[in-house]
Parts: sequence; C-alpha cells; structure tokens
Amino acid sequence: MDFGQILNNTLSQILSPTTLGFALAAIGLSIHFGFAGLLNMGVAGFMAVGAYGFAISILTFGLPWWAAALVGFVLAAVFALILGIPTLRLRGDYLAIVTIAAAEVVRLLFLSTAYKDVTGSADGLFGFQAEFRAANPLPEGTYGFGPWIYTSDQWWVIIIGVALTAVAVLFTWSLMRSPWGRVIKGIREDEDAVRSLGKNVFSFKMQALVIGGVIIAAGGIVTAMGTNVNPNVYVTSQTFFIWTALLLGGAATIFGPVLGAVLFWVVRAFLSNLLPALVDAGLLPFLSREQAQQSVFVLIGVALMLLIIFRPQGILGNKKELSFVR
Repeated sequence: MDFGQILNNTLSQILSPTTLGFALAAIGLSIHFGFAGLLNMGVAGFMAVGAYGFAISILTFGLPWWAAALVGFVLAAVFALILGIPTLRLRGDYLAIVTIAAAEVVRLLFLSTAYKDVTGSADGLFGFQAEFRAANPLPEGTYGFGPWIYTSDQWWVIIIGVALTAVAVLFTWSLMRSPWGRVIKGIREDEDAVRSLGKNVFSFKMQALVIGGVIIAAGGIVTAMGTNVNPNVYVTSQTFFIWTALLLGGAATIFGPVLGAVLFWVVRAFLSNLLPALVDAGLLPFLSREQAQQSVFVLIGVALMLLIIFRPQGILGNKKELSFVR
C-alpha cells in the first residue's frame, strides 16, 4: 500500500469544490435547523435549483457567469417561497416529509425527457464553464504545494468557493447576533411563546427558509463550477451527507458546518482509498474492491449513529443550544 498517495488523496479533499459546496450547504442547513428549528430534508433540491439555474442561464439564455449565479440565488429564493407557503405551518416530521418529497420532485423534473433540450435529462448539462474559466485572472499552469496542487482553473473555483464560504460564515455570525437572530432562536425553542409576544412566526420562518435556501444554492453553484451538472447527483443520499456534515461539526454553531464538511470529506476520502488498498494487499480477504467501497458508507452511518448517541451537539456545538437534545 502506498500510504503517501492515500494521504495526498485524502488531504486534497480539504479544498475541493465538492467540500466547499458541502460547507456552504451545511451553513444554510444550520440556519434552517440549527437556528430556526426547521427540519429541512430537501437540501439536495435547493442545491439542484442553484446548480441548474446557473447552468441553464448560461447555456440557454447566454448570461455571463456572475449573472447566472444571481439567477441561481433568485430561483432558490423562489423555490423556498413555493415550498414554505403551504408547509411552514407544519412541524417536525411532517415538514421533513414534505421537504424530502419536494426535493425528489425537483430532481425528477430535471431528469424528465420532456425538458431534455433545456435540462439535458439523464445526461445532465456540461460545457457551461467556458466563460467562467475565461474570466480566470490566474496564469495558466499547474501549481501549489504538497497535496494541494491544482490547475489554474481549479484554483479559480477554489478561490470563489472559499470567498463565498467566508462571506456566508460572516453573514451568519452577524445575523445570529442581531435581534432577528434572537427571534429565530426563540422560535426554535418555543414558537408559541414568541407568537405571544406579537411576532409573526410564519414570516420569520419564511425568511429563515429563504436565507438558508440561497446559501445552500450557493453550494450547488460552487460544485457546478468545478464539474458537470447531473440530476443523479442530487439524490436523497446527498441530503443525508450534508446532514451528517452539519451534525458532525455542530448544528447551532457558526464554524461547525464548515468543520463538519471538511471532516466528512476527509474521512470519506481516507476510507475510500484505504479500504480498497487493504483488499488489494490481502488484509481484507472477505471483501471485494466494490464491497470495500460500499463499506465506506456503512462506516459513516455507524459513526453518525455513535455521534448522535454520545455527542448530539457535534464537535463545536453547545448542548444547551439544541432543544432536541434536552
């Protein structure tokens, strides 16, 4: 086994567009669940709306990449409004069921052959990054250090992703220190008490859903900047992975979602490289390479269960912040 290569492949995930996209999605989900108490199980739907809005705006309408990103944000806000108006009066499990169904409806809509000319159906969309890459101010070539050696186009995506993540973290920190943030936390703890103080609980929930949804969509856009858009990516398991990242770092925290996303992808990359290597070395004779790859998800699932049992507030979380662990 080449442990050096395994380590390089693992550490390279820290700055990958997928990790940065997951970090943004986890920040948005933290606003929904950690701070507002909204059990949103349709995270993949928001990411799909952002990514497809970005790609379709470029390929079909010829918009510049920055305008296409704004379209993705607007579409995510519209999706949040459409989803929130009939559902935000629901609580707990009911809201989770509706949101996971809405995300699946969105995925099947993009998968449908009826709109293949626009969405690409099962083939997805590709070739929309050309104008974005042309705006890259970095010189051509491959550079970096250690395991973080990328092409200039990859660095361009990473820079955009890191910048958006930093803005999202700062924005969330400012928002939760404001009077609005205190009302949102109050709704999470006891919305009837907040309603008795004359606050419009439905309006605050809707605002939280829109804000978090736009940040989640930003995660989808960053991911799309680094790769093609395909409906088979935005499946229910992606929502569960983002939930895992959020709970790992800490739901009602500022930096927890970012830490959780990085740790999730680092651990997943490490196991995805290590287990097949152990099979090839004959140290896991009872598994094939394919079974070893699938075992990664089993181990992640077991780790999530142990996390919920022994540290439900996550690595950076405060147990007193979350009502569901009391």
